Amino acid sequence: MTDARAVRVEIGVESLGGVRIADAAGATRVELCSGLSVGGLTPGAGLVDAAVRAAGHTEVHVLIRPRPGDFRYSAEEVELMKTDVVRARELGADGVVIGVLDEAGNVDAAANSELLGAAEGMEVTFHRAFDVCTDPYAGFDRLLELGFTRLLTSGRQVSVLDGAALIGRLVSLADGRIDVMACGGLRADNARRVIELTGVRDLHAAVRIPVPGMTQSDSEVSFAEFGVPGGFDHFQTDAAGVTALCEAAHFTA
Repeated sequence: MTDARAVRVEIGVESLGGVRIADAAGATRVELCSGLSVGGLTPGAGLVDAAVRAAGHTEVHVLIRPRPGDFRYSAEEVELMKTDVVRARELGADGVVIGVLDEAGNVDAAANSELLGAAEGMEVTFHRAFDVCTDPYAGFDRLLELGFTRLLTSGRQVSVLDGAALIGRLVSLADGRIDVMACGGLRADNARRVIELTGVRDLHAAVRIPVPGMTQSDSEVSFAEFGVPGGFDHFQTDAAGVTALCEAAHFTA
């Protein structure tokens, strides 16, 4: 297991450029996905393959999420997710990021067990489905029973600072059995405070900036990414922001 004193940084990325930026900054991991503007979706196999080859010393963990929206999946969707987990493993990914809730909003033991089985030999993170599960403490106990490597959470709040009390409680309850990774508006300027308040040794952020769009004609049609400001086209990983976050985390350690 990695040094418990170290602070590990994971960057959410959706491009090869993002992978290279994270590696150059010294990030421990990337969470590779597509569709970050809708919370992240499963990336294509071509991107996974290229990311693994481009990652250098940074681990590649692949998000497995077949659609936007909630985390209650049909049996057919779970089968698709299992196929994607196996494919990510075959392509050399270090881990996968998953999360399934049942119809009552609880952590779905059966479906998650199937996905964990498909991910044999890989690290497996339970993502922010936790932040909308019915009971965080029962859900956390279920994750421990299932044997997840880590949990990604904002403490069930939009802001990591607002959720810091719950995150800190989970770190205490974990007692080294699972890594609790904090997220939710986390940046270089608040990383040290988050670590102080929660005791986490894993930080996650998708540090992005909007990219200017091409000059538009008189057409009213636009294919700009959802959520980008007017005059911009899409988001890309912010090299300066990622570097600053990694430096802040390493300084704190």
